[in-house]
Amino acid sequence: MNLFSKSAVAVLLAIVIFTAGCNSPTSTNLNIPPPITSATPVLGYNLLGKISGIWAGPVASTTAIGSFPDWIVDFRPISASQVSAKNELDTVNSIFMSFFIVYDSSQYKLAFRNGGGFSGMVRVSYMICDSVSETSAIAYYRFVDFVKGNKRTITEVMFYADSLHIRSFTSVYNTLPAATRMHMDWHAVIQDTTSCQTAKAAFGYPQKTMVKNFSNTFTGDVETVFYTFNGDPYPQSAQPYLGQSTLSYTVASTLPAIPAGAKTYLIVTTQPLIGGTGPITGNLIYRSRYVILSSPDQTFLFNYMHPGSYYLYAFYDADGNGTLSSGDYVSTANTAFTLAPLGTATATTQINYIIP
Repeated sequence: MNLFSKSAVAVLLAIVIFTAGCNSPTSTNLNIPPPITSATPVLGYNLLGKISGIWAGPVASTTAIGSFPDWIVDFRPISASQVSAKNELDTVNSIFMSFFIVYDSSQYKLAFRNGGGFSGMVRVSYMICDSVSETSAIAYYRFVDFVKGNKRTITEVMFYADSLHIRSFTSVYNTLPAATRMHMDWHAVIQDTTSCQTAKAAFGYPQKTMVKNFSNTFTGDVETVFYTFNGDPYPQSAQPYLGQSTLSYTVASTLPAIPAGAKTYLIVTTQPLIGGTGPITGNLIYRSRYVILSSPDQTFLFNYMHPGSYYLYAFYDADGNGTLSSGDYVSTANTAFTLAPLGTATATTQINYIIP
């Protein structure tokens, strides 16, 4: 009886100790985020304060889209701890990029989501910050695949005095032992930091708040590059604050018809491009979104668009050189529209003038 009592006591004591350890406030459950405050370390956090604004510069790419001389990206906050940008090249090539704070099993970190349509394919990539270096000359942030790390994807974000350098590497569908092939290389210069101020003020951006708990999100996945929107843990449709605008152009009856298949551009700016005496070329820095349409297409839905005040313009690129030049058709009015948070807007501009 004494032996049984001693054994029973030992078992009960072990159970009590084990249970207390599991429920103790000093224990660590890696799947439950601890409280986050302004003093909580967040790996990569300072990137949020550096990236807001309109950036523009050339892109070198090994993708099917290829390289192009000027890529314009309008990064603005969409919550207190998330910044995003949506870009179109044409009706089949687009990308949504976003940086936001997540909890990743043991630590708060910045995550990077990018995805969209590429030459008719769908791709969504999630990466987590794993390396930071911040000096007076350069701020460096590296993001890698949540599961495979730098063996699958790498995105490096570097800030200098007034410029931004983003480059990405890939293992080319895992055919290389590590992400070593250059995927995209973008050198950009800051154009404008005023267009993002309303959103920054609305959210008190940036702040340390968790957007997503990704502790168990990718359990069982072999990598965090996906080729379908099904099961996307943070789909574009779930992004806060953003709206959509249906924008179009018409052509004045006094102008010759635009040939079928010709390229026309819809361009959205945050400041007007036309003044009382003609074009305000200095305001080209305020370009926010654009898309290339193929005639006779005259309407496009810009989705996941930052709320704000805008101006719409259109031009027919007669010589196909991608810039305004003699013989091109242009709109000459500042067609204004405003998009509310989570709202919708419509606007139409008229192409009415041929550049001499």
